[in-house]
Amino acid sequence: MIVASFLAFLALFLIVGLASAARAKKSRRDYYLAESNVSPWLAALSAVATNNSGYMFIGVIGYTYATGLAAIWLMVGWILGDFLASLFVHRRLREATGRTREASFAAVLAKWNDEPFAIWRRLAAVIMVIFLGAYAAAQISAGGKALQGVLGWDPKIGAVVVAAMILAYSAAGGIRASIWTDAVQSMVMLVAMSLLFFVGVAGQGGVATTIAKMDAIPHFMDLFPADLLFPSALGVGLFVIGWMFAGLSVIGQPHIMVRFMALDKPANMTRARAWYYGYFTLFYALATGVGMLSRLYLPHLGSLDPELALPTMALHLLPDLLVGVILAGIFAATMSTADSLVLSCSAAITHDLMPSRLEKPWQLKAATAFVSVLALGIALSGGRSVFQLVILSWSTLASAFAPLLVILVSKRRISQFGALMSMIVGAGVALYWRHVGWNDSVYEGMPGIMAGLAVAWILSTRASMRETALKTGSLQKPHAE
Repeated sequence: MIVASFLAFLALFLIVGLASAARAKKSRRDYYLAESNVSPWLAALSAVATNNSGYMFIGVIGYTYATGLAAIWLMVGWILGDFLASLFVHRRLREATGRTREASFAAVLAKWNDEPFAIWRRLAAVIMVIFLGAYAAAQISAGGKALQGVLGWDPKIGAVVVAAMILAYSAAGGIRASIWTDAVQSMVMLVAMSLLFFVGVAGQGGVATTIAKMDAIPHFMDLFPADLLFPSALGVGLFVIGWMFAGLSVIGQPHIMVRFMALDKPANMTRARAWYYGYFTLFYALATGVGMLSRLYLPHLGSLDPELALPTMALHLLPDLLVGVILAGIFAATMSTADSLVLSCSAAITHDLMPSRLEKPWQLKAATAFVSVLALGIALSGGRSVFQLVILSWSTLASAFAPLLVILVSKRRISQFGALMSMIVGAGVALYWRHVGWNDSVYEGMPGIMAGLAVAWILSTRASMRETALKTGSLQKPHAE
């Protein structure tokens, strides 16, 4: 019964994705942006489903299982930072997409001020292929862990299923297929998480009894982790602000921002934002609650793999038919992000990395197939935690691209050299911060974004001063003798 209900949902996702091919046009803007004609609710549900990912079902719940109530700061900080950034970035990015008529995230940023930034664009494409590919591998791996936790199958089987499905409908319908399936998948995800939360609370005897049992676990209901780098008010502040930067990091994620680039009109961004944050807040709160409940139902799972908490909990609480729904929800989360990552990687290869653009439909689909196989290969090699791999990719992409995007939406001029230095310094600081282990107390995207932004701001200011000096005549242009 579990397998039957699960396969029924997979068939639904595949049918919806393939049906989108009927609307497809043979152009790069349609394949990668759906001609920027997506309605607000579709763009929003697709963006939030892409943001949530398999990391929400597997990684966040595993982290909450191990951390307890303090994991709530992931939700509060992430959503608040995401929301604040959206107020001044999303609409301007959509306007720039219409103005440049480009189809990839890097291309829009590179041509924001009508300057090609050719070298920056190629280096940006390399970073995207590496880290979006790793991110996609984490999602594919999450699908494998779900099958392992529920059905006891080899996780490689689930990884192959996820990769094959996203390749099938992404190659057929491009981003339109991804967006359509995301909308369906977001509903399945919400139903699955709600079901497990309410059944879990009822199984413990109600809200009051559940809270009392959690309070009996040492440090589980502490509001802040006990192992902060700075065990003081400063440490607490840095911990909270760090997760706000994790939410702000959304503006540096090409696979999410492309959803807002595909919106039909910039004026509809407010409506899209309402759909996005309404769903996001509800779903994240439910995920945090399920993560905490899993500690009560599975007290000894920590000695094994906490990332199997949700599928294992579903097996303990639900009849087979509903376990299939939970499994479908996990797969929906992994596919809704993995297909977006694959398409963003494909766009980076065909439009930003190659010496000349690849425009033919078969070339676009071949690039999509290449990225899918690459991500599957990384996933099958195994080894890293889904949560850790997602955060590493997330923070590096954010530190590389968010600072430049902030400068651009602030209407400041910046040279290609300034853009390059901002990207290199930002990503480098984030990677070093994680390498030395400081990310346990402060999310590495915070120092990465701040360092990249500082470099971009300084070099942008110098460029503006030079431009002003040239206009006023106080700085003479070099001329031949």
